[in-house]
Amino acid sequence: MNWKQSFKEYAKKQAPNEACGLLAVIKGEKIFWPCKNLAEGKYEFFMIDPDDWAECEDTGEVLGVIHSHPVGAATPSNTDKAACEHLGFPYYIYSISLDHWEMIEPSDWKAPSLIGRRFIWGKYDCWSIVTDWFKENKNIDIKYWPRPKTLNHFANNPYFDKVLTESNFVKQETNKNLKEGDVLLFIGAKQKLSHVAVYIGDMMILNHNFKALSCRQQLNFSYQKALKEVYRYAA
Repeated sequence: MNWKQSFKEYAKKQAPNEACGLLAVIKGEKIFWPCKNLAEGKYEFFMIDPDDWAECEDTGEVLGVIHSHPVGAATPSNTDKAACEHLGFPYYIYSISLDHWEMIEPSDWKAPSLIGRRFIWGKYDCWSIVTDWFKENKNIDIKYWPRPKTLNHFANNPYFDKVLTESNFVKQETNKNLKEGDVLLFIGAKQKLSHVAVYIGDMMILNHNFKALSCRQQLNFSYQKALKEVYRYAA
C-alpha cells in the first residue's frame, strides 16, 4: 500500500473531521505518518500535534504535510496557502468526496489583505494582525515570537505584556487619548489578558478573534469594558 492509499483510508475513518499527517521517508520508503488534529473546529480545518511532528522527525525525514477536505474539492484555500508558507513544506490535499489530490509548495504567497484572513494560531492571529499592520502602514518590523503548543495553553498563561515590552512598546499611564497604532490589551479567554488589537483611529480597531475573520471593528462599550492596558510603540 503506497502512502496515498494509506492516507485515503485514514481520512475516511476521520470524516467528517479533517484528517492530517506528514509525508516522510522512513527506512528508505515514503510513508504517511498520521498526526492528531488539535483544531477545535476539526470539521473545517486542522492543526497538527507538534508532539506527533517531533516524533516523525526523530524517526525519519519530513517531506510534506497531508490533510483532507472531507467535503468539496481539494483546491487549496487561502488558509492552506498561508499554512504552507508558515511551515515551509509542500501541502498535499485530498478530497474525500471527489477522490482527488492537489499539491502546493511554498512560493512566498501572502494574504492579499489584512482584512478577511482566517485565524491560524501562530500565523494569522491577533498578534500577527498587529505586526502585519505595523509592517504595512509604518514599515516597522516587530519581532516574531513562537507561540505555545495550543491557543488554550496560551489562554491559561498569557504573556502579551512581556512580549509588548520586549517589542519596543511602552505601557501608557491611562487608557484614554488613544492614538493610531496603539496596541490594546484586552481581557480574553479565561478572564486573563490574552487578546490584543491595534487602534486605527476614529474609535475603530483592527482585530482578529479566534473562529472569526480579521476585520475592522468599532471600539464599542463591550470592548472598552474589556480594555485593560494600552501600549504605544517607542519610535
